[in-house]
Amino acid sequence: MTTLEKTMDEFEQMLEESFAKSNSVADIVEGTVIKKEQDGYLVSVKGAKMEAYLPNKELSSDSEELEAGDIREFYVLKEENNEDCMQLSLKRIAFAQAWAQLNDAKLQGDTILAKVVSTVKGGVLVDVADLKGFIPSSQLRTGTPFEGLVDTKIEVKVLEADPKKNKLILSQRQAVAEQRDQVVDDVLSSLAEDQVVSGKVVRITDFGAFVDINGIDGLLPISEISWQRIKHPSDVLTLGDTIEVKIIKIDNELKRISLSLKRMSENPWQQIEGQFEEGQIVKGTVNKVTTFGAFINIFPGVEALLPVAEMSEENVNPFNLYKVGDEVEVLIKKFTPKEHRIALSVKDMQK
Repeated sequence: MTTLEKTMDEFEQMLEESFAKSNSVADIVEGTVIKKEQDGYLVSVKGAKMEAYLPNKELSSDSEELEAGDIREFYVLKEENNEDCMQLSLKRIAFAQAWAQLNDAKLQGDTILAKVVSTVKGGVLVDVADLKGFIPSSQLRTGTPFEGLVDTKIEVKVLEADPKKNKLILSQRQAVAEQRDQVVDDVLSSLAEDQVVSGKVVRITDFGAFVDINGIDGLLPISEISWQRIKHPSDVLTLGDTIEVKIIKIDNELKRISLSLKRMSENPWQQIEGQFEEGQIVKGTVNKVTTFGAFINIFPGVEALLPVAEMSEENVNPFNLYKVGDEVEVLIKKFTPKEHRIALSVKDMQK
């Protein structure tokens, strides 16, 4: 084989390889406008086997006009094949650029702003640079989507940005965690135990609620929400509520804050000292019934126990005698408010 023949073979191979390289959907390609047709434009794209087509509906605006010879970047709507030419779009260039920026944000770990547009099952939908994204409930700071989030702007991290699948998954929790690491020491140094602060309820769980205090979350345990017995924190609190709480503990080593809502009001056990005495008959409301007795509210925030053995001289089933909400008369058999204990009796009233 002569040198010329070898060179020609190599050229033909390179030419075939260049034609084999196809542009994929969502790629950005450079093209030159060839001519205008009734419903669009013919565009020459390097590497394409045939002229590509740009429909009028894929112009960036209704008033946009292109001239032959214009060189532009286009978004690939549809790949070319043996039968059809490549379909292009200018309208989606902005979207493609947004996807590229979001992918960069993911790679760099940048925090971006997103506007919450609606709550859906399993999370919330957001708008980011005219793209629709999804934040799963597990990635929300609140852990639960709620209507108060709609129309608010929140900081998020990009978990996944896939333009081909039109899939944008974001995390508010990661963004908040990063912010917390940056401000936690400054915030903790500005706080003190017994200080009263204002915060927003950002998460509610079975064991309590988390309250945003100047950018970090403090724990408000269920036992510190109310002097009265409550079944769940949501009985008293709502996501998004702004409340005043007292700081009861600051752990600088673990960087945690413990809060109390109930200590914002006077301890009812201190209020009742001198108001009740042993042997006194009082009225109360049944708060809870158990196998061993009933809890009776005899003063706001004060529960006393009426044991099964003190309900009657006979063996009884407390669930047959009492139900929650019943108003009853009881006798104070033992009164020790400093220990937060009051024992009641109905049986002794009948003697």
